[in-house]
Amino acid sequence: MSNIETQQLDPDVLKSRITRFREVDAEIVRQVRRVIVGQDETIEQVRIGLFVGGHCLITGLPGTAKTLLVRTMADILGLLFKRIQFTPDLMPTDITGTDIIEEDSATGHRTWTFIQGPVFANVLLADEINRTPPKTQSALLEAMQERACTVRGHHYKLPAPFFVLATQNPIELEGTYPLPEAQLDRFLFNIMLDYLTAEQELQVIDLTTKTHIAQADPITNAEEILGFQELIRMTPIAESVAKYAIELVRATRVKDPSAPDVVKKYVNYGGSVRAQQFLVLAAKARALMKGRYHVNYEDIRELYVPILRHRILCNFHAESDRVTSDDVLRQILQAKPAPRE
Repeated sequence: MSNIETQQLDPDVLKSRITRFREVDAEIVRQVRRVIVGQDETIEQVRIGLFVGGHCLITGLPGTAKTLLVRTMADILGLLFKRIQFTPDLMPTDITGTDIIEEDSATGHRTWTFIQGPVFANVLLADEINRTPPKTQSALLEAMQERACTVRGHHYKLPAPFFVLATQNPIELEGTYPLPEAQLDRFLFNIMLDYLTAEQELQVIDLTTKTHIAQADPITNAEEILGFQELIRMTPIAESVAKYAIELVRATRVKDPSAPDVVKKYVNYGGSVRAQQFLVLAAKARALMKGRYHVNYEDIRELYVPILRHRILCNFHAESDRVTSDDVLRQILQAKPAPRE
């Protein structure tokens, strides 16, 4: 095993914490299923993001329940939820908050008072984040990385835990502003939502066209979620598995000797060290969710595409040949199979 930290806890205490984690995870799925139909892979990735403290970018067509999924997860986790509807005229202070001047009617003395913006929440839904200019998009950068924001030189800590779950529509180009690479890199996942099957769409109709409105119940709280995040970081990972994760990320870099031909042909820039960190951390969460006490190669391979798809920048050859980042990543997985256990 690698020398990644594993705190010394009483075995019975550790076992009870793992048992509670799995109970909560199973109950989250059960509660989500009361509201959301299908999207198993999406729900798993959102759960991983919440358990490791990572932000998620959810990309999907209109009407694929992106906003409903985020709101449902916030309700289930018993966390403070706020929503920002991004528009072209949104200002940075509409996100972070601002100082106002208040006057004491008795003394006439004026003081600055900080009014918190919607970023002061546990779960922040950034709805249609690509509809606002880069100046406003960048207001989230400090919050996403530092879990804090700065207004007029004053530093304010955000509540813990803090998650940004952003949505964007992939088909509308007019009036949209692509997210800068620096902000994309701060998202743990870029989750792609697709259409449901015909059977699942029939379930949606049955669920949403009656007088009864399906709702999820809260099952945990902020303090317990923070404990789960600590527990996941304690999950051990073998050095060989960690090296495999590093190898897969390095393979996305054109100048790396291990890069396959598909990368050299279609990629301008590959994944950063942050991609390796997120890949290992998310794999730890997945292992624990699957009932294992250690990370294996399957965890790394299963999470590789959603973690890397927004971190590699393809060139004009890829565009002309209609090759996407997902295509490149899948070919890397084929070129670099997992070592034998």
